[in-house]
Amino acid sequence: MKQYSEACERNKEAIFEVLEPRLTNKTNLLEIGSGTGQHAVYFGEKLSHIQWQSSDRLENHPSITSWVDESNGNNILQPLNLDVTEFSWLANTYDAIYSANTAHIMPWDAVEHMFKGVGMTLREGGLFFLYGPFNYDGQFTSESNRSFEGWLKSVDPHRGIRDFEALDILAKTAQLKHLQDIEMPANNRIHIWQK
Repeated sequence: MKQYSEACERNKEAIFEVLEPRLTNKTNLLEIGSGTGQHAVYFGEKLSHIQWQSSDRLENHPSITSWVDESNGNNILQPLNLDVTEFSWLANTYDAIYSANTAHIMPWDAVEHMFKGVGMTLREGGLFFLYGPFNYDGQFTSESNRSFEGWLKSVDPHRGIRDFEALDILAKTAQLKHLQDIEMPANNRIHIWQK
């Protein structure tokens, strides 16, 4: 069943402007948490030199599969069954890993597993792009993010906007060096780490 996210539609061009120049010499990429499948298809079609591996938990596969089936890119792969807390997804290695709007949805222990897995799965010199809202030193960057945090916790108390500093500690443990913090529309950011 093909699903559609208005947020994916709104943010895809801004994210693409960040990804494109940094992926010119990359050949394969893992997307952690492809959600509806919209980003996988949009970015995969535009970055035809990259084998784009979509992934998510099984309940999201029908939508991703529908988007991939209707795409024009033979470089966009059907989704892997990926739960970051289970390390079966570490069978392959990648030049780049991309994940959007996942860290604030996952429980913290899953975020820890994600960074550990990214460190194990990225090739030397590979890039990890993490998109979403972030706090700094425990502070919200906007009132809308503060409201969003309240909504997240009302859905599940394990959710929440993550502090960049805590994420960067996980990254350093996984041998990832922080390269850039890029401001994006709607109080979001993209953080880029390199192995």
